[in-house]
Amino acid sequence: MHPLVRLAKQAVELYVREGSVVTYTGEVSGGMLEKAGVFVCLKKNGRLRGCVGTIQPVTSCAALEAVRNAIAAATEDPRFPPVGPHELEEIDYQVDVLLPPEKITGTSELDPRRYGLIIVKGARKGLLLPDLEGVDSVEEQFRIAMAKAGIDPSERGMDMYRFEVARYS
Repeated sequence: MHPLVRLAKQAVELYVREGSVVTYTGEVSGGMLEKAGVFVCLKKNGRLRGCVGTIQPVTSCAALEAVRNAIAAATEDPRFPPVGPHELEEIDYQVDVLLPPEKITGTSELDPRRYGLIIVKGARKGLLLPDLEGVDSVEEQFRIAMAKAGIDPSERGMDMYRFEVARYS
């Protein structure tokens, strides 16, 4: 298990069981001390159970970002009730460390298997991670990201960015 995944798991388990936040003092590898946006997704029996992340980092390093977002995925994802102690043994973890986004001029520069998508219009933002089950076309990726941003498909003047991730599970 990758150290970031182990850390996310420890963070969720300690928080759900005791209400405490894990102190990271473990092994350091592969960019864990670099600043980066991080998404943590929880799955239970193969189905999404929570996913929260940051496009831009809000902490000093990827390790702390993973702790913060793992706890939020377990307790604050508005699509799901908070994870209970009885569920902890059934949860699988995925940690995606976002590489710097690059601005693109159109959907022809996308590949939903390789690139995630960020759409921005004013204060509205929608992000879709790459290589998601059921998202097999650029059109589907674009439609979902637009909906997440709350942007009507007929609107114009938005900025688009693609990004890759380092994915750990």
